[in-house]
Amino acid sequence: MTISVGDTATVAFTVHEEDTAIAVGSGDVPVLGTPRLIAWCEAATVAAVTGGLDLGQTTVGSNVSIDHLAPTAVGGSVTVMASVSAVDGRQVTFEVSATDDNAPIGRGTVTRVVVDRERFVSRLG
Repeated sequence: MTISVGDTATVAFTVHEEDTAIAVGSGDVPVLGTPRLIAWCEAATVAAVTGGLDLGQTTVGSNVSIDHLAPTAVGGSVTVMASVSAVDGRQVTFEVSATDDNAPIGRGTVTRVVVDRERFVSRLG
């Protein structure tokens, strides 16, 4: 594993009907749902470390703390950036931020743990 503080990734998404609070069950308004924003933040963290994992390794989420600061309408573009802020053994912490048309819509931290994929899945029994 060669994951370092400062490793980053940026991912871009377009808000579709299936991304709204109505569609994901987190509210009754047709704007980007917080659960989808969280998923997009996690996707950025995965992208930030994929190249630093050894063969057979993956990461799993263990903690998410996201502030959803502003709404984004269907059709809006969202850019999410994740940056490794700490590495403690197998635990990797990220600072994440999301923008919509260059205005902040989300920020927070995500923690993931590096695991052996096969061993992790085998525990599901």
